[in-house]
Amino acid sequence: MLKRLLFFKILPQLQHKNAIVITGMRQVGKTTMMRQLFDEFNGKKLWFDLDNPLDLMMFENLDYKNIYTDLQQACGAKKDERILVCIDEIQNFPEITKIMKYLIDHYSVKFIVTGSSNYYLRNLFPESLSGRKFLYTLPVLSYREFLYFNGKLSAKELESNIEEVLKPKSKVSVSKMKELYDTYLEFGGFPEVVLTSDTETKKMILKNIFSSFFEKDIKVFTELKDVRELRDLILLLAPRNGNLIDISKLSSELGINRVKLYNYIEFLQGIFFMRLLPKYSKSIDRSIAGGRKIYFSDTGILNLIAKVTDGQILEVAVANQLSNYGELCFYNKRNTSEIDFILDKEIAFEVKQKAIESDFKKLSKISDELKIERSFVISKTFVEGKNIVYPFFL
Repeated sequence: MLKRLLFFKILPQLQHKNAIVITGMRQVGKTTMMRQLFDEFNGKKLWFDLDNPLDLMMFENLDYKNIYTDLQQACGAKKDERILVCIDEIQNFPEITKIMKYLIDHYSVKFIVTGSSNYYLRNLFPESLSGRKFLYTLPVLSYREFLYFNGKLSAKELESNIEEVLKPKSKVSVSKMKELYDTYLEFGGFPEVVLTSDTETKKMILKNIFSSFFEKDIKVFTELKDVRELRDLILLLAPRNGNLIDISKLSSELGINRVKLYNYIEFLQGIFFMRLLPKYSKSIDRSIAGGRKIYFSDTGILNLIAKVTDGQILEVAVANQLSNYGELCFYNKRNTSEIDFILDKEIAFEVKQKAIESDFKKLSKISDELKIERSFVISKTFVEGKNIVYPFFL
């Protein structure tokens, strides 16, 4: 099986005492990655899927000592022999965290667990597990991973850093990396979609992924009384990708109050369906208070449910790609000057289908005013000059 970049980052932690928690959107490959880590572990190990009531029974004993004894017997472990326990879909049994804490502290049991969303998991891991877990978020495939899955890059070429991305690129290297980018923009980065060659089948898979979100994720959202409200909100948000969210207008169009709307948006962020970028400010308070821009987490899902411009799709893809390198925000001054993305408040980026000289001058001027020393125009089309970044290398 092909391995994601995150796999290689987690692998060294297999021998550490802390639990490994893998979260992320549905269908991004969390279970597959846990199975790969399971196979790498050299020792006694067990696998549980909490969607299965029979697997759930192992953890229902009120005496945690007996749970450990049952685990030992199930895998044939000797006294003091370390056990790896992998648990899929932990959000189905919130009490599992107390059991994990006890077994980690008393028997050094190694846990790898998956859950479908931060929205659920943030309440599943109380202070009792503080210092006992490593939390990882698995996104949809980056474009580098997309190329790897399509046999265009080797595993060694997967990892990159922002400094490598910012280096000047030749026309030949740009042409080589650009080859499949339009396909990536159209269908996104869900692994099953990427590994499917037929176009119509890709679309069917995307529809199934979107449907599973309604069938599974929203069941846990107890405040949701009407699925249609959430559906209508998503349909209203889709064409607004890359734009500031107007809460008052959305509230009026949906016919719901602002509190409920904020809850829905928080939920959509919590299940990694979308991300909201804050406005740039050196003051934390002002950054929080400012408006936010919306970006869906996958261009394939966005294309499935809305007609958006090529420029919007490119900006959404770049937002998701850049987020792998650090914290993103944007700058907007009363709609008179703006910067698409600022990475870690240190590097400014403007996204264009084809960069021109005036784009550089404008970005440089605004960046200087903000005292941001480095600025680059991200261009989908090759152009001669400095301070150019191509989305195909992100």
